[in-house]
Amino acid sequence: MADLTYENTLRELHTDEGVLRYHEAGDGPPLLLLHGSGPGVSGWRDYRGNLAVFAEHFRCLALEFPGFGVSDPTDQHPMMAAPASVLRFLAGLGLEQVDVIGNSMGGIVAANLAIAQPNLFRRIVTIGGVGRNIFSPGPGEGINLLMDFTDNPTREALIAWLHSMVYDRGIITEEMVEERWALATDPKTLESARRMYSRRAMTATAAAAATSNQPPYWAMLHKITAPTLITWGRDDRVSPVDMALLPLRTLPRGEIHIFPNCGHWVMIEQKAAWESAVLAFLTRPDSE
Repeated sequence: MADLTYENTLRELHTDEGVLRYHEAGDGPPLLLLHGSGPGVSGWRDYRGNLAVFAEHFRCLALEFPGFGVSDPTDQHPMMAAPASVLRFLAGLGLEQVDVIGNSMGGIVAANLAIAQPNLFRRIVTIGGVGRNIFSPGPGEGINLLMDFTDNPTREALIAWLHSMVYDRGIITEEMVEERWALATDPKTLESARRMYSRRAMTATAAAAATSNQPPYWAMLHKITAPTLITWGRDDRVSPVDMALLPLRTLPRGEIHIFPNCGHWVMIEQKAAWESAVLAFLTRPDSE
C-alpha cells in the first residue's frame, strides 16, 4: 500500500448542513473511526498512526466532527452535533451498517447511536471515556486541565493537558505541541471548545443533567446489542479506569482489554498491542 498522507486520504462530503471532511484508506468492510475531543484534536491526529494497519482489512473512514476546526461547523453544541453528523455521513456514503471505533468522546457518540439505532453498528470498539466514575473523583485530572486551557489558552496549559493524556511524556514532542497549538487557538475552534469545556459550560451541563428527565447514556448501555470491545489505559488520568466497571457489567455483549503503562491515548501509546486486540475482535467470526 502506498504511504498514507493527510493529502492523499482527505475527502469531502457535501451535505445539507455543510461539508463533512474525512480521511479514507483501504478496501473491504467499512470501518468508521470517531475521534475524541480536546485542544487541537482531529480524526487524522487520533488515527493517522493506525490507518495503514486497519486499511489492510477495512475501508477506513475517519470522520471529522463539526466544531473542531476541520469539517464545517453547525449552530449546535459540538457534542450535540456529532451524532447527527455521523448519520448524515453514513447516509451520504450509502452505508447502512458499519463497524465503529470511537475514542473517548467518539466512543460516547457511538454508544448513544447504538442505543438509539441497534442495527447501525455490527461491532463497536471504544477507547476510554465510556462509563461513569465509580471510585475516582470527577471530573478527572485531565478534564480539569482541559478546562484550564479552554479558559486560559496558553502554551503551558496546553502542554500540561497533553502530559495528562499519556503515561510516557516522551510521546509529547515539540512538533505535536505546535500542531495542536495551531488548531486549538484558531478563533472559531476555540469558541467551539468553550461551548464544551469552559468551566462555565461544564457547570451548566452538569446542572442540566441533574434536572433532566432523560436518563444518561451510561444508564442505557444495556440496550446496546452489538458486540463491544472496551479498551482502556490502566494509567488513564482523563477518564480513570474504574469508569469501565459500569459498561463491563451492563453491556450484554461487552468485553474489556486494559493496557498497562498507558494513558488516555491507547491507540497511540500502546499502538501495536491495541491494533492486535482490535483486529482480533473485529475479524473474529460471528457467533451463532
